[in-house]
Amino acid sequence: MKIEILGMGCPKCKQLTSNAETAVKELNIQAEVLKVADMDKITQYGVMMTPALVLDGKVVSSGKLLSTEEIKNLIAR
Repeated sequence: MKIEILGMGCPKCKQLTSNAETAVKELNIQAEVLKVADMDKITQYGVMMTPALVLDGKVVSSGKLLSTEEIKNLIAR
């Protein structure tokens, strides 16, 4: 699984990255967690508000700081 955190490095973006990493560890799954700060790539996803969470190329959340539990629920779908 590929998990991307879209954002320019704001505190919420950093926290979302941390929460995603924690979710991956707690679920004990193989996943690559990447931070994406390139504005061109962010806009290619159609994201206008960060932070955003992308799972395997699909934007599942934008403009919201998700908790570890919320991320785990999205991954488990």
